Amino acid sequence: MKENQTDACDACGVSAEIGYIISEGDDVAEVTIQAKSPEAIAARFEQYLDLAKSINPAVKHDFDSQHIKNDALTIKMQFECSAEKLIFELRSRSLNNA
Repeated sequence: MKENQTDACDACGVSAEIGYIISEGDDVAEVTIQAKSPEAIAARFEQYLDLAKSINPAVKHDFDSQHIKNDALTIKMQFECSAEKLIFELRSRSLNNA
């Protein structure tokens, strides 16, 4: 006879993991954009900014074309709450693959 097994499985503890992902104060998303020219990086940033503003029009960012080095730029986007940041990260996956 098999005893009841109480080991954790992939579906167990989902709420605990979500609570871990959405933590208070974790409201800054970091995006790295790579392209062949500063103009292409700026155009790509606009796509990310449009997406971020669709989640929260009050999003803040530190985009500055003067900081583009080696055809890449890392940008920080600050949302008003952690959930907005998480939504942005999930939705921006489609931009990452484009």
